[in-house]
Amino acid sequence: MKIYFLGTGTSQGIPVIGSNHPVCLSDDLKDKRLRVSVWIHNEENSIVIDCGPDFRQQMLTAKCSQIDALLFTHEHSDHTAGIDDIRPFNFRQGEIPIYAHQRVIQNLKKRFDYVFETENKYPGAPSVQPIEVFNNTNFEIGSFNIIPIDAMHGNLQVFGYRINDFAYLTDVKTIESAEIEKIKGVKVLVINALREEAHHSHFSLQDALDFVTLVQPEKTYLTHISHLLGFHEEVQQKLPENVFLAYDNLEISI
Repeated sequence: MKIYFLGTGTSQGIPVIGSNHPVCLSDDLKDKRLRVSVWIHNEENSIVIDCGPDFRQQMLTAKCSQIDALLFTHEHSDHTAGIDDIRPFNFRQGEIPIYAHQRVIQNLKKRFDYVFETENKYPGAPSVQPIEVFNNTNFEIGSFNIIPIDAMHGNLQVFGYRINDFAYLTDVKTIESAEIEKIKGVKVLVINALREEAHHSHFSLQDALDFVTLVQPEKTYLTHISHLLGFHEEVQQKLPENVFLAYDNLEISI
């Protein structure tokens, strides 16, 4: 199984438009971050978690030509605004299953009503099959066994996903002990780490490191990073030996 980091940035991406912050001015490609998303694939199956406004660019760069399913963590625009750009996959494959909390599906139906239209649908509009995700209800997509992980993004419920020996959680601030138990034993954990300073709805760097101590994965990759965390290379040097800053277009294997 391969995990390709399509984007590792927070909602504004890095560089932030109009910003003179030193990280935004960096020439290091690892300091340039599109909105957060990940592509998980093996020889048989291909799934993507979240499709933000950079989705088209990400798919072209990653050379992804097939998506068996699209999983959503929550409804915020940096995780959903690219849904229109699934159309090339529709033209080749037909309808694409999307998995999400019922609240997220309803939000998408409101914002992207033309995608879900059943009568007089515009030819060429995206076509999806909504499938509701329930906590404590696992599901399978091909060879991937998927366990939803219930967490809170401030006051908003979000889903993370454990997929075989891999767990992906983003936009997390709090998570109950019963949900943490579902993650233990993974080989690779991906978790958000917005910045060093505390935040009301995201893990700070220390929050993320404390979470790693609880879960004890073999390796951890930090994502959903803002420019305020600092330069990639400088931050990486301060991290424990089994914790890494993810960066756009990084690919790892499990």
